[in-house]
Amino acid sequence: MSEVKLTRLSHGGGCGCKIAPGLLQEILGKTSQAMPFPDLLVGIESSDDAAVYRLNDQQAIIATTDFFMPIVDDAFDFGRIAATNAISDVYAMGGTPIMALAIVGMPINTLQPDIIRRILEGGEAVCRDAGIPIAGGHSIDAPEPIYGLVALGIVHPEYVKKNNAARAGDVLILGKGLGVGVLAAAMKKELLSEAGYAQMIETTTKLNRVGSELAAMPHVHALTDVTGFGLLGHLLEICRGSQLGATVHFDQVPTLSEALPLVQQGIVAGAIARNLASYGHEVDFAAGLSEWQRQLLADPQTSGGLLVSVAPEGVEAVLASFRAAGFAQAAVVGEMTTGAARVAAV
Repeated sequence: MSEVKLTRLSHGGGCGCKIAPGLLQEILGKTSQAMPFPDLLVGIESSDDAAVYRLNDQQAIIATTDFFMPIVDDAFDFGRIAATNAISDVYAMGGTPIMALAIVGMPINTLQPDIIRRILEGGEAVCRDAGIPIAGGHSIDAPEPIYGLVALGIVHPEYVKKNNAARAGDVLILGKGLGVGVLAAAMKKELLSEAGYAQMIETTTKLNRVGSELAAMPHVHALTDVTGFGLLGHLLEICRGSQLGATVHFDQVPTLSEALPLVQQGIVAGAIARNLASYGHEVDFAAGLSEWQRQLLADPQTSGGLLVSVAPEGVEAVLASFRAAGFAQAAVVGEMTTGAARVAAV
């Protein structure tokens, strides 16, 4: 671990740093309206994971950026997590990454150069695993450590997977277990075991490369990744964009085993309350769900799993793709329904 505890140099960490969804919507206001550019296949109108611009009939470019403050103290692991999280947005659009640029903001009077170098090496290691170069970037002297990537990818225009194209009757599949925010909160309180830390690193550094394969499946209608707004928040984005409702069955939702006893003890990320305050009025919680279950559904995930909306006849193929790619926890978690853009958590 780094001699300097990176998480103590910042007021937040990982995707828990995100501006609350309600406040973000207030800030963006009318800027979320569609732009008059016919080749801009995906912009900001549906709060999707990345922008997509059509180059020709066979190619479209995916562009995204993601960065945050440390979620762990180990410099190399911080770099790996941040890079994996950024590249995930390309996979969530159904694309294949081709290149990245580094975003670096560091308190240079606090962090030694070798620690900063280890952060960058962590990002480089993940990009090598994804088969892409970090071809440049930008750095500033900042009061808190910040690292992330601009990630670029390509996709066939017909294979772009938006978050607003779900259909009533679709089955919802989640690729990774929930609980990253809980584990990160426990680490900050120095209550996280070695097994818990290992589980957090394993899930947050696993590339969602299966998204590129899912893009070619005709039964896959919508795709996104679950990050800072939690499962409920990102599912609500699908609901709003698709003008549908959804049901989530908590007992089917995969969870990180090391996070369960912690959240049941009341150890939770601060962003959970922020998330629920922003969108809780759009969620119908079943009376039988306990407080910790509600919290876990809103837990901010850093480098979380892909959330897939797929026709019933495509479920087995999607699950097979996840399993072949090593996502053992991938599971059916609910379905899309007709009606208002709300989520029923049962």
